[in-house]
Amino acid sequence: MSETPNAQADSAPEGDSPIFSAQKSGQSSEYKPRVAAFLCNWCSYTASDLAGTARIHYSPNVRIIRVMCSGRVDPTFVLKSFALGADGVLIAGCHPGDCHYIDQNYKTMRRYTMLRYFVEQMGIEPDRLRLVWASAAEGQYLADSITGFVEDLKKLGPLNWKANWEENGERAKALEDIVHEHAEAMEVQP
Repeated sequence: MSETPNAQADSAPEGDSPIFSAQKSGQSSEYKPRVAAFLCNWCSYTASDLAGTARIHYSPNVRIIRVMCSGRVDPTFVLKSFALGADGVLIAGCHPGDCHYIDQNYKTMRRYTMLRYFVEQMGIEPDRLRLVWASAAEGQYLADSITGFVEDLKKLGPLNWKANWEENGERAKALEDIVHEHAEAMEVQP
């Protein structure tokens, strides 16, 4: 009797994220990067929906997380995604100037620039973080961007960031402390 993905997630070892554990247990020996994608509700998420209804294929290695705006992607979301086992994080939003929340995607650009520097300082290749602008009508573009990102991650190989940490039970707290220390620069409300 084969296990369901949920049963596999429930039996994940201590500290593994059930979000990514189903992907780890695949039969193939080919490396399949795990990607967390934060998509803006108004444009990018709609573009992914368009890609699905138009039967446009893109990598199934992506876990899509809908947020109301790319400007609402807190830096801790990105760091926690890496800490939970993501090999890459994609942030997608409305084109600059077309944001439903006026100028929030400009905040996303500033955070993205800071985050690329920040993850590099933490020992993660900055190319594991990507920002994409995709309107609701750009399903093909978003699918191509996701597929391209996954291909780039395959070239980088597995992150294994969790394995590089000395675990003392304080990993999540350490990440939150770092973000609080840099809250002003990353424009995060305490």
